Amino acid sequence: MATKLLLLLIHICLSFSIFQALPDSDESPTAGGDISFWCQTTPHPEPCKYFLGHQFDIRPQNRTHFRQLMFQVTLDRAQHAQNYTAALESQCRSRRKRAAWNDCNKLYRDTIFQLNRTLEGTKTNATGLNCSSFDAQTWLSAALTNLETCRSGSVELNVSKFIAPIIGNNVSEMISNSLAVNEGFLTPRNDTNNGDQEFPSWFTSGDRRLLQSSSWSSRANVVVAKDRSGRFSSVQAAINYAATAKRGNARFIIYVKRGVYAENIAVANNLNNIMLVGDGLRYTIITGSRSVARGFTTYSSATAGIDGSGFIARGITFRNTAGPQNGQAVALRSASDLSVYYACGFEGYQDTLLVHAQRQFYKLCYIYGTIDFIFGNAAVVFQNCLIYVRRPLHGQVNVITAQGRADPYQNTGISIQFSRIMAAPDLVPVLQTTRTYLGRPWQQYSRTVLIKTYIDSLISPQGWLAWQNSNFAWDTLYYGEYRNIGPGSSTRNRVKWKGYRVISSANEASRFTVANLIAGRTWLGSTGVPFYSGL
Repeated sequence: MATKLLLLLIHICLSFSIFQALPDSDESPTAGGDISFWCQTTPHPEPCKYFLGHQFDIRPQNRTHFRQLMFQVTLDRAQHAQNYTAALESQCRSRRKRAAWNDCNKLYRDTIFQLNRTLEGTKTNATGLNCSSFDAQTWLSAALTNLETCRSGSVELNVSKFIAPIIGNNVSEMISNSLAVNEGFLTPRNDTNNGDQEFPSWFTSGDRRLLQSSSWSSRANVVVAKDRSGRFSSVQAAINYAATAKRGNARFIIYVKRGVYAENIAVANNLNNIMLVGDGLRYTIITGSRSVARGFTTYSSATAGIDGSGFIARGITFRNTAGPQNGQAVALRSASDLSVYYACGFEGYQDTLLVHAQRQFYKLCYIYGTIDFIFGNAAVVFQNCLIYVRRPLHGQVNVITAQGRADPYQNTGISIQFSRIMAAPDLVPVLQTTRTYLGRPWQQYSRTVLIKTYIDSLISPQGWLAWQNSNFAWDTLYYGEYRNIGPGSSTRNRVKWKGYRVISSANEASRFTVANLIAGRTWLGSTGVPFYSGL
């Protein structure tokens, strides 16, 4: 397991390293202070002092040393919590407890995975391995999001008391401290370059053309077909085969021929560089019907759950048919770092697309939903996408986004660029009686920006909706609009919240471009997807 993790870290760091850490000059007057002194610089000093003080009887040599101690203790606390979580399985005496526990057990394993590669990736060791601090901030952000997802799932199923010991153990506070400490090592970038289709020099021209290929039967490693003309008739069977047959970090291509595949699929976080390619979003469809109303958490309701890094999907629709009457029902859940969805469809009602964590890019996609239907805490850019708002249940309002940034140091946010926001055909007859909003703050530091996007008349003039009729996060969120067009794009009557702004500066808007939010200029080119890096 250790060898596999090391190989994965080397691949990710050498291939996808994005920002370089600041030189560790350690000229700060705090250099050489004791544990208590260093912990006072964190958002949660008391758990910092307690856990670091009990585990290390040393003085941090400098801020780099303090960061490594923080990462180590945070990982140790998460491993302790995971052991407790595993032991709790015997007490899962109801279906709802079992469902919440399943999520939390998996999410803690994912958190340990993220913390482990953060710790190992930021060490300078015999292999020369040294990931960027931006990578570390991304992985720490995902680790914290995992624990919040565990908590929210238990609330949905009304078993929060059962799950409370799993999350009430200071792990979240220690990850938050790690984010704050690591923030000091980031090099800010502000790239307003408008160039597109840029590729890193280490990637071959043949790989860049991969997505433009039309001969998938010959290029694919395996073929999935409903008519049994391929090696598999199930998408998950092909993914399971890839887990055993795949060698190294080469891309493994699964060609899914046209057809409707009624199954729930998953790509685990130790299965990287998988590509699913279909015959087009109208013809290759993966569909499920899980929902919260049917006993699943929002997280586990996903028709497709993608965790492995470097995932690519092209020409496939991910669908959840639970319908508006069954509440939260996810079509796709992605926590895949450096993932791409190209010319894909996402169909559902409430909570259609869960952009759960890490860096993601969506190009030329169709997204359908009603309430909070693009949500989560990834760093994600949607470019040239069509966003269709559907008809909700009587009396409901539509909300397009619900971004879940819970910590001010998480490098996450939703950016919608060069896209179109319109009413789906079923909404058109009730446009006059159905209100639709661009987003609402799911978490304290929610961050969403629309850039040069066409907004049709379905959007309410105030633009953004309060969370459950409260003033929650009005001062701490970041909602911005930059040079949008269309009858619904006027900002004259938008909300007056402190955190909302009409962006007038190209420099400010560029923080949410492909180049800066997801640093796509150094990794997106390798996928073959055309993109604009700037404004």
